Amino acid sequence: MSHLGENQATFAWIDQSAPAMLERLVAWSGINSGSHNVAGLQAMAEQIKALFTPIAEQADSVDLADAEQLADDGQIHALQYGPLLTFSKRPQAPIQVLLTGHMDTVFPADCAFQSANFIDGNTLHGPGVADMKGGLLVMFMALAAWEQQADANQLGWRVVINPDEETGSLASAPHLAHYAKEADLGMVFEPALADGTLAGERKGSGNFSLRVTGRSAHAGREFHLGRNAIAALAEVLVQLHGLNTKAQQQHDGVTLNIGRIQGGGPVNVVPDRAVAHFNVRMDNDGAQRWLQEEINAIVAQANLLDGIHVELFGGFTRPAKLSTPAHRLLCQWLTDCGAALQVPITFKATGGCCDGNNLAAAGLPNIDTLGVRGGQIHTDQEFMLVDSLAERAKLSFLLLQRASRHGEQLKTLLTNG
Repeated sequence: MSHLGENQATFAWIDQSAPAMLERLVAWSGINSGSHNVAGLQAMAEQIKALFTPIAEQADSVDLADAEQLADDGQIHALQYGPLLTFSKRPQAPIQVLLTGHMDTVFPADCAFQSANFIDGNTLHGPGVADMKGGLLVMFMALAAWEQQADANQLGWRVVINPDEETGSLASAPHLAHYAKEADLGMVFEPALADGTLAGERKGSGNFSLRVTGRSAHAGREFHLGRNAIAALAEVLVQLHGLNTKAQQQHDGVTLNIGRIQGGGPVNVVPDRAVAHFNVRMDNDGAQRWLQEEINAIVAQANLLDGIHVELFGGFTRPAKLSTPAHRLLCQWLTDCGAALQVPITFKATGGCCDGNNLAAAGLPNIDTLGVRGGQIHTDQEFMLVDSLAERAKLSFLLLQRASRHGEQLKTLLTNG
């Protein structure tokens, strides 16, 4: 069934709003909001509050608790976060939607990539334009359009925008899980691929660190008294990397990537400290348990070495997001909405993960790539396609409309498993 006739005025409003949203996106891209830039995140939060508060009944800013992180120097450092923002309306409506996004980017305050520019008339290049400041504006336009509808009271919504998604949502994860329990469906505004493909199933992820302590000694005079932390770490890392091959026989979707190592000093001193950081990906809970057991066994074996102490930090931050009947229904809804707009909708499994994993783990079916079309995210070549601002806002608006009219079907499916 076509939605174009009844929504013609709404779509015209979205088209008229898109140029101002694009101008805002260029300005937002120039605000550095790297995950560890607390001042920049606070500045970004003020911009978001100014935009979303007028359409909400309640707006709140939540200070997230500090976390601890093993740094490259082997010391435990405090990790501070920017604020988590929530906006809500009609919490008593029969259908409740949770819309999530993040304000942080992967680009630190001292990087060279700090502003946006147009590559051509339909391509904007800049930090966060796709991942996901553009997505936040798609979210806003869809909600603002929804609030103009005569039957808007059939659907309540809560927006949660966190400052730590790019580092695993460690501080915001409990808040996401809490709000997921109150909703019937989730909408996450990570970017779609440039061709419009959305993420379907997602792998889960974990981030780990190792601290190896040995014994310092003069490399010439008393080499035999030393215990080389770097050498011990190297042996551990070879075994960890070997899990990629071992997993092919039991859990083919597993990957383990050793991302960074640090240690040592003058070459005439046996190093007594070494640190490594690694990431793991897996496509089901069984693989996650297998990985944890294998990692623990490797660390335990290393701790049998004379004079060597190995400590493991971190853990699994996001379980795998698997297809469920409720998730498949949402995908069908979105496919129907795309057909109404003559926008093909396709889904593809991915090894990436996002807050959609968190929401699914809390039992909330969700679609998590409703943001702009774009690409080259997490690099200084990041871009978004300008025409996708209005296109994706219309798509999300139609999904809200479908949820308001057919949400009981989804709730029944969830109740019956």
